[in-house]
Amino acid sequence: MAMNKVVITVVGKDTVGILARICTYLAGNGINVCDISQTIVQGFFNMMMIVDTAQTEKPFAEIAGALNAIGEEMGLEIRCQKAEIFEKMHRV
Repeated sequence: MAMNKVVITVVGKDTVGILARICTYLAGNGINVCDISQTIVQGFFNMMMIVDTAQTEKPFAEIAGALNAIGEEMGLEIRCQKAEIFEKMHRV
């Protein structure tokens, strides 16, 4: 994975518009969604995204902070992690 990939995880109670709100922020900042997986289990929403930040001018910390704020507004836990760190932490 290139150094501009970021892993975004979202967990919380399922509500209308979660995916739309997050993707609107990403698209508005030139961040491309490369891969996405989501599930809803007994009313709880769980999503993992791989995004490419190569086209954005925003620093990683600003993106992570903005997504965290969106999560707080929506009652969700949104975490961002650079993909290379994520891969190193989850090696067997």
